[in-house]
Amino acid sequence: MSAINDRIRSVSVGVARITLVPLLIRTGVFVTALAAFALAYPVRILFDRPGLLLLVAAVLPAVAPRRRWPTVAVLVAVAGWLLSTSWYGEPVALWRLLGLATLLYLTHTLAALAALLPYDAVVSPDVPTRWLLRALGVTLAGAVLSVLLISFTESGADRAGLIAALAGLGVAVLVAALLGWLFRRR
Repeated sequence: MSAINDRIRSVSVGVARITLVPLLIRTGVFVTALAAFALAYPVRILFDRPGLLLLVAAVLPAVAPRRRWPTVAVLVAVAGWLLSTSWYGEPVALWRLLGLATLLYLTHTLAALAALLPYDAVVSPDVPTRWLLRALGVTLAGAVLSVLLISFTESGADRAGLIAALAGLGVAVLVAALLGWLFRRR
């Protein structure tokens, strides 16, 4: 009985020491995982018994980001996407696919940040802000490249047009990187 009381006491002391930024980051892990499940699964599954399991699957990576739970959450969302598009016959919509990819990447990267920060860490608000801006930049670049490639493959455009578009995108990225380097150098 003493071991249980000691464990309860240590959990209550830990909860009392939680600071705002790590709590917000873990909340972000939960929200992005839950939103990914909402995009991946059909609506009729979300509000049935499996919806409670999905809620637990969204809580676990937020509570224990150092374990395998973020990977499990991503795999559960991918399984939901495959289930809804193949078994339930829902159409594949580009906005839904890009939204799911963005949410899964944000879940993964926020879980990585949460795994680095103890519950009681004192963190400047600039740290998660810069982390999220970098992650949103990655997802935006991935979405632009995906839409560009899909539009060229669906329109039947020639290979030279695709190469020119990709080269232009590469030049734009290089110019942005050069400008960022110049501003940081100051």
